[in-house]
Amino acid sequence: MSIKYIRRSDYEATILDDEVIILNTDNYTITKVNEVGGFCWELLHESLTINNIIDALQTKYYQDQTEEDVESFLSVMMECGLVKHAD
Repeated sequence: MSIKYIRRSDYEATILDDEVIILNTDNYTITKVNEVGGFCWELLHESLTINNIIDALQTKYYQDQTEEDVESFLSVMMECGLVKHAD
């Protein structure tokens, strides 16, 4: 069984100069991600596996996304308290 990921909460996010700014109102932090990271953030409103995210990225951006890239993104987002393993 594959691990699924989901956002911790429905934090406020806004687009500014091709970047997405996520406001963690629980920890009073701001996390800035690029357009691709913002797309991943939007996907994570529901629980998804790494392969689900890769498939969505390849469909939208027509380029290869590696599992390592997505794992790295998810790891950073978990460290920031924005993403967790889905139950």
